[in-house]
Amino acid sequence: MTLDPVHFDGIAGLAGRIDHGADERDRRAFAETVWEEFLDPLWDRRRDRAILEPVDEQVRRLVDCEDVALQEPAFPTVHGLDAGTINPTTFKNGLVIDVAQAAMSATPSDLDLHRSRTVVMTVHSNDETMTVEESWGKFDGGFSRRRAVKIPPLPRFAEGVVHALALYLAESKHALAHADGVTDLLVLDGPLYPRGLLRWADQHPDLADFLLEDPRPTTVLENYVRLVEDFVDRDVPLVGFVKNPTTRLITRTLKGNRDVDVAVPWSDDAALFTRLLERGEYVDDVEGDRWERDRSALSYTNWFRSRGGVDEPLSVDGDALGVDRKLPPESYEVTFFVIYDPRDDLIYRVEAPYAFTRDPETRERLALQVLQDVAVSHGPPTIVEKADELARISNPEKRSLSKRLEEGFETTQKRTYDDHRWDGDEF
Repeated sequence: MTLDPVHFDGIAGLAGRIDHGADERDRRAFAETVWEEFLDPLWDRRRDRAILEPVDEQVRRLVDCEDVALQEPAFPTVHGLDAGTINPTTFKNGLVIDVAQAAMSATPSDLDLHRSRTVVMTVHSNDETMTVEESWGKFDGGFSRRRAVKIPPLPRFAEGVVHALALYLAESKHALAHADGVTDLLVLDGPLYPRGLLRWADQHPDLADFLLEDPRPTTVLENYVRLVEDFVDRDVPLVGFVKNPTTRLITRTLKGNRDVDVAVPWSDDAALFTRLLERGEYVDDVEGDRWERDRSALSYTNWFRSRGGVDEPLSVDGDALGVDRKLPPESYEVTFFVIYDPRDDLIYRVEAPYAFTRDPETRERLALQVLQDVAVSHGPPTIVEKADELARISNPEKRSLSKRLEEGFETTQKRTYDDHRWDGDEF
């Protein structure tokens, strides 16, 4: 059934009961105040230290979409990396599993590389008699590797843990296995480090204890640390392209800063950067005036060094969860810049280790490469989309895999009414 017009109007009319606070002009003005007064550096008053600061000059820039699309690529070859999962699945025998496969793309194309996969299945059970053979094995004529991993009893967070460890273990091992083949630039589909795993320490004491007591999360993080070290040793840059940035480091810090005497209106940092990077003007309209966005140019910030939130463990102030770092600690620090694409009203975050972005020429080349990719593809870089296509497990494939797993486990998947209600629907 669909909404009757009277019901639709009734729901929409509730908007009139909500006073959304400061108007849009005030919020844009406040964003400018934040940019001018609080980010160079962003100071954490509670811990009395800088947690965000520009790598060099704090500035916002523009680049015409058509002009940058026609420039020569900054890097002659590019590789992309991504991992896809079937999502956590619970079975009636108590098993909770997730399966991830990682793949790497290349431009120019490399068919043998595209064929290769790293597959990880993570398994959780409260039955302590359950065992898993955890050694690595090869399949597909030696092109691909696979491994099953047992997760210790952690019932409250079982689904989140099996998902994160499968995803990040597959991605990091695949990256290390093919690192030598990357000669110019590697683009990760997502953040530079396993953000989901690093966030555990802040979520709940049980997860914090798991990080300290179980070697698996630390091993996964170590893979990313070794990946950075390998690329630094070979002087080959790598970046992470975050399509849906959800960081709250700036907004959370501003809300806790007594020097900011105005309520911070943004839900996350992406909303703030959208206000800072969106260009346009107010034009006359029938009901007063309206904001008209300029869609001709990509806008972007300078690079920032981030040492707070989930970026803290890999900063000079963090301990990397106990992982031994062979380079100076600042080499691993997360640096990032933000791109705003006015054609779709979308924000992207690009991350790279400070070991590369400390060099002005490398910073500019990395920014130019990603800006050109975004301008040409009208979205995430084509190399990232290519890796996503290789690694993605489609919905029909997920359902087929679940059936095969049911047969292998001699049980059936635990179903809910929603599974029954939406059975067969695409989502």
